[in-house]
Amino acid sequence: MNAIELNARATTGFDQRVAQTLDLLRRATRVHEGRIVQATSLGAEDMVLTDLIARHGLNIGLATLDTGKLHAQTLALIPRIEQRYGLAVQVFRPAETAVVQFVARHGERAMFDSVEQRLACCGLRKLEPLSRMLDGMGAWVTGLRREQSSQRAEVPPYEIDGTGRVKFNPLAHWSWADVWYYIATNDVPYNPLHDLFFPSIGCEPCTRAIALGEDFRAGRWWWEQEGAKECGLHVTTSEGTAA
Repeated sequence: MNAIELNARATTGFDQRVAQTLDLLRRATRVHEGRIVQATSLGAEDMVLTDLIARHGLNIGLATLDTGKLHAQTLALIPRIEQRYGLAVQVFRPAETAVVQFVARHGERAMFDSVEQRLACCGLRKLEPLSRMLDGMGAWVTGLRREQSSQRAEVPPYEIDGTGRVKFNPLAHWSWADVWYYIATNDVPYNPLHDLFFPSIGCEPCTRAIALGEDFRAGRWWWEQEGAKECGLHVTTSEGTAA
């Protein structure tokens, strides 16, 4: 059974949620024309957003982070997106010197030694290249959903991030069933790791498949305490009052 067969279900209000998401993306594009980017993790949610952006011709750039530790299946989505939608995906990588120095000092598996080491690894592989991705941007788009974890249970459709930019989370109110129903009905390409029970996919050393009944993000940094299951990409200061 693949991820579509397992998860895709038509739910009440689905068409309305799609319409609301598209309306928010259109308003975001109008307000931040030429200064807005989708920071795609290449996960199922982000593939839905990329499809909406491409399908409706929205002027939102596409960009992703190649941490140097991603699964081959994840990276393979980049050319698939470009071929399918005719849109370029800008790839941001960590500073090579910083990575070499970190690995030389702490080793390839430093993330398993402590939360502090893992966050340091996330910082140089994710946060620093993200800052370059967002440089000059007024807004960005993410695939965050309230259902993903208790830490994200209050995610609003838009908010102000830690740098003062507007961060749009157009799928905040979508369910996992909604995500896969959209993928199924629109033939959206997705990471084949989702078929192997990887609902949330990050770096290869830090991601595993989950078992039946486990939390959605149980496969991320599974050796840590539950409260530490974030990397720092999604720090919020306040909720926005206007799109």
